[in-house]
Amino acid sequence: MIYWLTRIFNMKNTLLGKMIILALSVWLNTGCAAIKQISGLGESDGTIASAKVVRGPMETVIYAAGELMPGRTTMITVPPTGVMLTIIQIADSGTWVNSGDVIVAFDPGEQEYALEQSVSRLEEAGQQIRKMKADHAVRVAQEQVSLMNARYAVERAEWRTMENDILSAIDARKNDIALEEAKRRLEQLERDVQSRASTDAADLQVQEAARSKAMLEMNAARQLMDNLVIRAPISGVVVVSENLNALQASADGVIYITEAGIPPFTHGDQISPGSTIAQIQASERMEITANVLETEVSSMTPGQSVKVKLDTDPLRIYEGRLKSVAESSLGSVSSSALNYLESLSTRSFAAVFEIIDDGAPVYPGVTAEIIIPGKSADDVLSVPRHALRQKAGDMFVYVRSDDGWKSQAVRVQYFTESRAVVEGVDEGMEVALDEPPRQRVHPARMFQ
Repeated sequence: MIYWLTRIFNMKNTLLGKMIILALSVWLNTGCAAIKQISGLGESDGTIASAKVVRGPMETVIYAAGELMPGRTTMITVPPTGVMLTIIQIADSGTWVNSGDVIVAFDPGEQEYALEQSVSRLEEAGQQIRKMKADHAVRVAQEQVSLMNARYAVERAEWRTMENDILSAIDARKNDIALEEAKRRLEQLERDVQSRASTDAADLQVQEAARSKAMLEMNAARQLMDNLVIRAPISGVVVVSENLNALQASADGVIYITEAGIPPFTHGDQISPGSTIAQIQASERMEITANVLETEVSSMTPGQSVKVKLDTDPLRIYEGRLKSVAESSLGSVSSSALNYLESLSTRSFAAVFEIIDDGAPVYPGVTAEIIIPGKSADDVLSVPRHALRQKAGDMFVYVRSDDGWKSQAVRVQYFTESRAVVEGVDEGMEVALDEPPRQRVHPARMFQ
């Protein structure tokens, strides 16, 4: 085939070559016309869907999509017992609980033993204190008798010294020595009594401290026993945490994820102190986080009223309000395909909305559509949103010209549900709603 095409090309200046090329051109023209009818390739035939640039009043309505999330979440953590705990009762995920309902309970075996030990130590400390006080009372009574005898001995010795004037010098000296000895014994006994009293007071303080320690341990054990039963601090929906320990193989220490996913904590599982075992999502104030384009932020004001539709009940409209608008984030993508604007720009802002509670039940995880009333204008130029194109971050449209369709850069001011308010085009211009076909070289021109 290539050989014959080469021969024909070399004969193009001869009469026979020109006749062959003319026949091939007619044949190729006929074939290309058929191909153009089938595939739509070739030059534009004016069948591209289009619309006019119009001027007039425009009311902005912004649409955003997001997921319902609780406005407040309370984490349920394992009490700091110092040892692994075994779950004996736990609420299932998705269960609605009221404030004060039992969420999880742990096996109190070790804590009961610790409580019994602390109670035993408290009773022992109390007995030691009572015994010490009784011994101290007996000793004090004995010391009082000894002090009384010592004082009597001093008084007798003093009476005997009164006879020294009629006694011999030796007997008088004996009486003086006996008086001095009686006084020394009394003073020594008083010092001993005071010293033993200080020692007894110190020993009693030690036992009182031991009893206070045992009391604290007993109270802590009782408090820990109470903490082994965790109750809901708020009303809401229970979400049980995933139990990663259940996936760890004891042989090789590798974690395996099954098709069913990571299982949540359940009865009989062990968990370490301080771990998060569940959370309660309060549903009395639900929030929705959605991405809105920077061209729409100017039409939004925190606190303004919005309408909310839930996928679970699309016929019902909930009242809501715009809570806040966060800083811009680049490259964020909306989770909903309903918002066509996300395909036109990657610069967006995270807006937080909240549903005003009207008594109707709403649940976390439900997809929601937010309808936000924006600003209105009386005299603006607008085009259908489907006419907008984007390249390298710049917006443009295809406008009709004498040579076909050409790109025209535009600046988008804001959007409505079906139209875009733009600058850079004139009223009455015709813009393409579809991508114009590419202009391809006709196959017959290869040989011209």
